[in-house]
Amino acid sequence: MGKINTRQHIGDLLLSRGVISGEQLSMALKILSEEPSHSNRRLGQILYQDLNLDRHEVMSQIADIYAFDEAFSGENEISKERIDEIKKYIDEMPQDVIDELAHQKAVPIYKTMTSLTIASADPSDPKLSSTVAKLNFKEYEILYCRFELIDHILSQVYEQKNEFLDLLEEIDFEQPEISGSEDEDVDEDEIDAEINQSMLNSLIEGMLVEGVRQGVSDIHIIPSGPTTTDIRFRIDGKLQLWYQQKNVKPEALAAVVKDKTRNVDRFERDSSQDGFIQRLVDNHNIRYRVSIMPMVGAQFDRKFESVVIRILDDRKVITDLNVLGLQTKAKADFVKAIEQPSGIVIITGPTGSGKSTTLVAALYYVLDPTKNVLTVEEPVEYLINGARQLKISPHMSFDQAIRGILRHDPDIVLVGEMRDLKTAEIAIKMANTGHLTFSTLHTNDAPSAVSRLFKMGVEPFLIANAVNLVMAQRLLRRLCNNCKREFTPHPETLRGLGFTEEEIATETFYEAVGCEKCNGIGFKGRAAIHEALYFSKDIKRMILDSGGDIDEEEIKNQAVRNGMLTLRASGRERVKEGITTIEEVIAITLDD
Repeated sequence: MGKINTRQHIGDLLLSRGVISGEQLSMALKILSEEPSHSNRRLGQILYQDLNLDRHEVMSQIADIYAFDEAFSGENEISKERIDEIKKYIDEMPQDVIDELAHQKAVPIYKTMTSLTIASADPSDPKLSSTVAKLNFKEYEILYCRFELIDHILSQVYEQKNEFLDLLEEIDFEQPEISGSEDEDVDEDEIDAEINQSMLNSLIEGMLVEGVRQGVSDIHIIPSGPTTTDIRFRIDGKLQLWYQQKNVKPEALAAVVKDKTRNVDRFERDSSQDGFIQRLVDNHNIRYRVSIMPMVGAQFDRKFESVVIRILDDRKVITDLNVLGLQTKAKADFVKAIEQPSGIVIITGPTGSGKSTTLVAALYYVLDPTKNVLTVEEPVEYLINGARQLKISPHMSFDQAIRGILRHDPDIVLVGEMRDLKTAEIAIKMANTGHLTFSTLHTNDAPSAVSRLFKMGVEPFLIANAVNLVMAQRLLRRLCNNCKREFTPHPETLRGLGFTEEEIATETFYEAVGCEKCNGIGFKGRAAIHEALYFSKDIKRMILDSGGDIDEEEIKNQAVRNGMLTLRASGRERVKEGITTIEEVIAITLDD
């Protein structure tokens, strides 16, 4: 009760200062009241994370309410001398405490023999005082500092240690002797010796930690020679070589991964296997989904395997539709579709296009304690508070779970993917019998989802009556704001992309350059583009009248007349906003 009162008090003060509106306060308090018991989020975090308010405006006012002064007020950069001084303080302090401070977005900026001054992006964080107390200064003062400035200082003075990779640097990998006529049976004793001798455990553990810290979506472990293995990180949709392990058999690396993975057999090398790993990284539970596939190498007598590890970090889950970045018309149609009491909402796109992220955000929008929300996914990627996520196992297949849902009194259902006619029929049946249903399909654009369902065997009248909206989605790379620069593309290229003569003459276009902040790539992060096909009365009538001869082009043309942006048109808007390049849009979208 005390917590709620404190939050209400802070909220009332922010309201009286004109920082937030009464509606925003009510929404924030409602979100806080529904947070799980283990959540430590505070009112300020809800305001800038969920309600998208300006972080500095909110946190500077909260700091003022708590009587924290501001460090570096009005400054955008810190001098090199000051940075060197802060780095010296950090080097003199225990690494484990500095690690904690860095994770709490705090940094020591001044000290004497007996006193210490800390700058923090959130000085109201109750954990901060106990962390600072570990440094054993008689006196300490905590100041508020703008998040971007703290981030800048930390990037200059703090190097996050990865103890596994530190261990790895001490290893001397000796070239093993590989005989030309190796038996097909892998020598398990030899692999065990290699694992123990080379401390490959440190490499794999370090890789798992580093993947999380670098914001990697997938880790690929690929044999590239008899004693060479490449480890590649997928960052912002592109694979990059992170580490190449030489002088060790690829089978040894695969064996280490298998030893750490649940639900896989280390000694099975001829069939695909799926499992998972769980680790505590920087005080946060991370799940890794592991896929292992046998592959062919140049040495036919060797049993090589390809390993792909998907990193599932719940901190990346988007629970607010506003953060998805849906453009105006797409957002209005999407919200209208998911606010209906029944019908199906389908998200389409290739693997890695953000379909699951969009579905989770949609589910959080409609979640309500008065509704029974069930999900059937294989595999489950993210845990959704307030939903019952059914577990697929050898005792309950995906098909059985789908059928069982109908007897489980659902209100809202998420079917991970409509992979065949049986799944599609049950999903459509649920949508037609008063349930709000969410699912995904693998199609290139929104209109082709209609003909895909028909080709799977779903009747046109069922499609027309059941579907609320089909939304195609892609992710394109965001230009790095630090180094992007203006340039003038060839007018013919712009015309080919669909820009008008007026847009070509008046819009500003940017190209990627590359700098330290984006590791020389020119891009940092990704943004989504959407093609939201809302099933209006005229679209439904077209499908009903088609009698099975579904004309995707005509459906698309009618939807465009209704205001729908195609994927390419959505991409053009991202270019005009200065978010991405014309090359990115051309690479991931088809011609209108």
